[in-house]
Parts: sequence; C-alpha cells; structure tokens
Amino acid sequence: MRFPFEAGEAELASNTEAFVDAVFSGLASEFLVMPRGVGFLAYETFSDAYERLKAVSLGFRALDPEAIVAAAAQKPVILIVLRSMLGLTPPEWAYLASHQSGVLIPQGAARTLDRVIRNQPSAPLRLTGATGQRVRAMVRTACKLLEEGCPDVPSDRLHRFDKADTSGGLASLQHMGSLGAPYAMLLYERFLGRPFAGHRDSVSEIVGDGLESAIEEALASAGISYRKTKRAERVPGFEQAPDFIIPDEFDPRVVIEAKLTEDDGTARDKTTRIIRLCQMATDRAKDGRRPYEVVACLAGRGFGVRRQDMRQLILHTKGRVFTARNLGRLVECSGLSAFRTR
Repeated sequence: MRFPFEAGEAELASNTEAFVDAVFSGLASEFLVMPRGVGFLAYETFSDAYERLKAVSLGFRALDPEAIVAAAAQKPVILIVLRSMLGLTPPEWAYLASHQSGVLIPQGAARTLDRVIRNQPSAPLRLTGATGQRVRAMVRTACKLLEEGCPDVPSDRLHRFDKADTSGGLASLQHMGSLGAPYAMLLYERFLGRPFAGHRDSVSEIVGDGLESAIEEALASAGISYRKTKRAERVPGFEQAPDFIIPDEFDPRVVIEAKLTEDDGTARDKTTRIIRLCQMATDRAKDGRRPYEVVACLAGRGFGVRRQDMRQLILHTKGRVFTARNLGRLVECSGLSAFRTR
C-alpha cells in the first residue's frame, strides 16, 4: 500500500481514493484506553469520602453544612462526592451558589478548587479567606438543593434533579444510601461521566501531547531546528499558529499541524484549519515570498469518517499526511529532509 507522501501531485489527483484508504488504515483509535493522569481519583479514595459524608450526615438524614465543611477540610474529596450527588459541573455548582448566597464564586475558581482536590486528594484544605467563604457557600447551596429535591416543571421540560437520588429530597438520598446496590459506585461513575467522559475530557491534552511528543522526537533525532508554538499563541505572519515551524517563524519552510480527535465533527474543523494553512502558503507565493510546505500529522478515529474531507486534505498538502503509525517516515518523506543534520 502506497501512502500519499510517497506520490507526486499527478498520481494524488488521479488515484485519490486509494490514498484516502491508505491514510484511514493508519488511523488507530485509543478511546477505550486512557492515561490516568495526576487528576484521576481511584474508586477507593472516592468511596472513602462518600462513607465519611454518609457518616457525618447520619445516613443522609441531616445535611448540616458546617459539619460537612469541617469534614471536607480534612477529607476534601467529600466536595466532589457532593457535586456528584448534584450531578453538576464545578462551574454550574459555583453559579448556583453565587446566586443563592450572594458570594461571588468565579467559574475559574471553582474549576481550580476541583482540580486541586483531584490532584491532591489526601491534602487537607485550608478554608480561610475567599476559598473558605466560597466552599461554605457552595456546601450550603448543595445541602439546600438536596433537601428540596426536584421542583415541579412543565411536562415538556426535564429538570436536572429528576434523578433517583435527588428527586424526592432527603428521602431519596436515604433510600439510595440504604439500598443493597452500591450508591457510592453510582456516584463515582456519574463523576467520571458517560462513563469516564469527565475524566476523558480532563486528560485530552495528555493524549494529544503524545502525538506532539512523537513529532518532537523525530525532529530531534534528525537534528532539525524547530519552533514549537504554545497553545493559542499568536505568531506574526500566521492567522493561526501551526504546532511546529521549521526552522522558525522568521523564515518558515515547513509547518506541521498535529491533530488528534475521536469526533468527526471536530475532525472537520481541524481539517479546515490545516487546509487554511495550505492556502496561506499559496498566498505567500503569489506575493512573491517563499511558500512553506504544510505537513499534517493525524491521530484518532474522527479523521477516518469523512472521505471528502480527507480527499481535500491530501490534495491541499500534496500528500504530506502522516499518521501515528508512519511518523517514522516523517523526515525522509517531506521537506524536513532538507534540514536533517544527522
């Protein structure tokens, strides 16, 4: 099987479908296996916090905000258990608490608190100053919402608290807590989401970094000078900064876009971004400046869905489309070979 980076423009145009198949064959998906990352909470840690919350609330018969805050100061994961009972994201919880308490809780602060707890689940929380004020407001709001249960809504609407454990207030919590089924495990899977979606989102950058690290290794092994841009960095001369510029942005000769996605809708957006880089390179040539070569490095099943998008990508990059499976040929089969020093 020939890959598009092995063919000339004429062959790419006349046999595009075969090259689409070749790229698709190299797109492996790892969506069933994810890195744990530093923010992953083991079930044992989550369950331990759940049992402490259950004890301090007398089996969910009395939700005393001050008692829960005191317990959370020593066992912070209690706050994540409480959030899982609500079924809310950190910003959603912060929003409701701000409105009900009058305490300003920025969404960024709520995300940071949640991340700190997940990264250091055994470290006590210092509930002083603004952090203490915010945590107390969030806990008071959570207790109030859980005690009230699900309010009535029109028949064409669905309330987020219309769940087995929150629909009937404390009675629902007590019922779930006393069942033979493990309520802690239900909450843990809700915390992970869909399942594991919440965790998958939190480690998405780690997964993407794996592709970029492989590219960096290939460039370093060949002794190629390169500039790796930062996320959302603005680089003069580019509407959108590519992930790698060789040798640098002052004289770009090759640019590399490293893209990973498991979703075909996101894949279309990322494909459009790469094609736009190709168009910018063409515009440079029209202005009398030296154009640069655009190289696409792809991973994830999302790119393996839309054939038309892949056809356009292959033709615009003149076949310089690589996948994680053939990155070993990145340097030799692209303009990077001119910059090899070893």
